Amino acid sequence: MRLRTTAVVAAVLLLTGCGAADMTKQASPFANAQGAKTVTLSVQSWVGAQANVAVAEYLLEHELGYRVDTVQVDEVPAWDALSQGRVDAILEDWGHPEQEQRYVKDKKTIAHGGDLGVTGHIGWFVPTYFAKQHPDVTDWKNLDKYASQLRTPESGGKGQLLDGSPSYVTNDKALVKNLDLDYQVVFAGSEAAQITQIRQFAKERKPFLTYWYTPQWLFEKVPMTEVKLPPYEEGCDADPEKVACAYPHTPLQKYLNADFARNGGEAAALLKNFKWTTEDQNQVSLMIADQKLTPQEAAKKWVNSHEPTWRAWLP
Repeated sequence: MRLRTTAVVAAVLLLTGCGAADMTKQASPFANAQGAKTVTLSVQSWVGAQANVAVAEYLLEHELGYRVDTVQVDEVPAWDALSQGRVDAILEDWGHPEQEQRYVKDKKTIAHGGDLGVTGHIGWFVPTYFAKQHPDVTDWKNLDKYASQLRTPESGGKGQLLDGSPSYVTNDKALVKNLDLDYQVVFAGSEAAQITQIRQFAKERKPFLTYWYTPQWLFEKVPMTEVKLPPYEEGCDADPEKVACAYPHTPLQKYLNADFARNGGEAAALLKNFKWTTEDQNQVSLMIADQKLTPQEAAKKWVNSHEPTWRAWLP
């Protein structure tokens, strides 16, 4: 989802079984509406990003009187759409240095929108009940010892490392190869499908090894313990084929179309000011993904109980 990674997490479209369409060639129905106060927000395919957009959308509409359109776009295409003005803002980016260099520094068609206030981290996790039974599994050097217990029909004769969507940029295949581990990366297909598989394993108290990320509401339902990979050092993931280190901890960022950042008025100001905590995001994510509230219902509930927080964002 994200860095050389990605987490790193499913929008309601995915949670309801719909695929993540690439909408970069389709303009917003509100784009360029003469005289209309409109904003188009990109929604990535994990529920934390859905939570950000839901609250921003609610405030833009109910406090500032904007009409808001949301478009689901995969991570890298979202940067192209933002540069072209097809969307006005991305509210959760996990680090795409190539796109940042191209669009922010070179072309200057995208502007940095500030910190989201949440730090993201991707890693490999096992269920805490398995880690308590086998404490040494939390060191990557001991993973092969448990490969036979982590086999599935999908992983063949190797242990399974469960990943989410193939659209997420991860280092996992390179890590398995470069650390010479007896594992096979298996993609669930989406964050929603991965969550379903994890919850089924947990229900049956089976061991599993999965790519996962924080912040994420699922930890409240299925406690998981991170496996320690070789320590991250600056530049250790520069060559995707040679990665043999852990994922970094990444302060998540917002990005705005450059023209919108300059001329977007109150909407641009609110999105620049939007900054909340991991706890805030998880509260809204849990309402959407686990309690099955609509994004609008979850946003309204959070807004009604956190007025001092969002009041500070208003221009």
